[in-house]
Amino acid sequence: MSYLLGIDVGTTSIKCVLFNQRGEVVASSRSEYELSMPQPEFIEVEAETYWNAFKDSLKNVLNKSKVDTRSISGIAVSSQGETFIPLGKDGRPLRKAIVWLDNRSKKEADVIREEFGVDTIYHITGQNDVIPTWTATKILWLKKNEPMVFERVHKYLLLEDYMMYRLTGEYVTEYSIVCSSLMFDISRRKWWGDILDFIGITEDQLPELKPSGSFIGNITPEVAEETGLHTDTAVSTGAYDQAANAIGVGNIEPGIVTETTGAALAIVATTDHVVLDPMRRIPCHHHAVEGRYFLQPWCHTAGAILKWYRDNFGLVEVEAANRIGVDPYDLLTLEASKAPPGSDGLILLPHFAGAASPEFNPNARGVLFGLTLYHGRSHIVRAILESIAYMLRSNIGLLEELGIKVKEVRSTGGGARSRLWNQIKADVLQKPILTLRCEETAALGVAILAGVATGVFDSVKEAVRSMVSINEVFSPSEANRDTYDRQYNVYVKLYKTVEALF
Repeated sequence: MSYLLGIDVGTTSIKCVLFNQRGEVVASSRSEYELSMPQPEFIEVEAETYWNAFKDSLKNVLNKSKVDTRSISGIAVSSQGETFIPLGKDGRPLRKAIVWLDNRSKKEADVIREEFGVDTIYHITGQNDVIPTWTATKILWLKKNEPMVFERVHKYLLLEDYMMYRLTGEYVTEYSIVCSSLMFDISRRKWWGDILDFIGITEDQLPELKPSGSFIGNITPEVAEETGLHTDTAVSTGAYDQAANAIGVGNIEPGIVTETTGAALAIVATTDHVVLDPMRRIPCHHHAVEGRYFLQPWCHTAGAILKWYRDNFGLVEVEAANRIGVDPYDLLTLEASKAPPGSDGLILLPHFAGAASPEFNPNARGVLFGLTLYHGRSHIVRAILESIAYMLRSNIGLLEELGIKVKEVRSTGGGARSRLWNQIKADVLQKPILTLRCEETAALGVAILAGVATGVFDSVKEAVRSMVSINEVFSPSEANRDTYDRQYNVYVKLYKTVEALF
């Protein structure tokens, strides 16, 4: 039995998860780190912080698992997009990493938008707007504001690239992670020369482009000594976190959609070709599966609303949960189960931080509509759960409008732990909701890619069959179809009616 290690580098923590070939978690560990905010809208992290957190997490995994590190066949990395680290010729960082959340480059985003036009940028990169999140805007900021650093940059590496470089000494990136850099031609699968010229960098300053799941090199002797890994272990290209998550749930064919209900709602719909929305409502990314792309609708608030309710109105559940040793969210969803489907007419607009896809209205706000003296706590909590299902349905409708056929939805994130919430989503969508046995889906996704790169599996499809297991299928209830169709139509009309008041 050989093992595969998935590394998931998030915004504030890193996870190392060791899997066997059946996709079972042998050991896992998470290490957290702090973001630095030197001034408003500036968000940075020392590059060594990521590496040290990785080593801490890896050490715990190796101690827990007791596996012989020679039996770890492959390693791959999943990471947040856009965060980048400029390196000098000696391979050392020239400054702190600029994190994707950083908004320092608003002026530069405007300059790039004006120079190229959003339509041109969308058709070349798949990104439907120019915002300061994108890496190219921040490199242009660096040129204008830190010219001494800019002139010394040997390589610009995204976070996944940096971790691969530290492990192997090679400068390599892959298609899925560079999509939102604004420097990648998604159709030609090459760097976009015009924008590189405009921001003042060359292809030589960027890593080599390869597909996900490509062999890069083995663990270097120095890293083996530093970490306890073995030089026989191979490192492969990994994936952008949403693409990795899609592979980790088996979302590798058209017809399957992934929804992740965490604090926000993220949706990934796999396609076999580039799909561009004439109204530019959603971005298109290169998938981590060869010959696949994906659309990625995104909504700001999902589980965050349930957390808001818990923190402000759920003291009873929190205290009870602490006494009996359960999750307060389990008690909240138990309360919601007391209300009938449709919450007796109560409807919530879940736009507590503005509306993203498909409305795209930063001024939108939350609205609780239909309250009567009859309604109680159970109705309100259920209305929260149903509102996220309505928001999911509106985005599935957008995908179908663009010609994407949706046969089933695979659910991940904290929301997928709630059987009630899963059933509500199935009933609202009138499509099956599938949950997965493994919750560490991003790490599993890149472990699968490492398995392909090292020859443990012949293809991603074969690896998914072996390593991804469905936990439960929630079939839609025909009995609730009419109720939810009626409520969803009110949800849509409610937003249109109050939109002008925002």
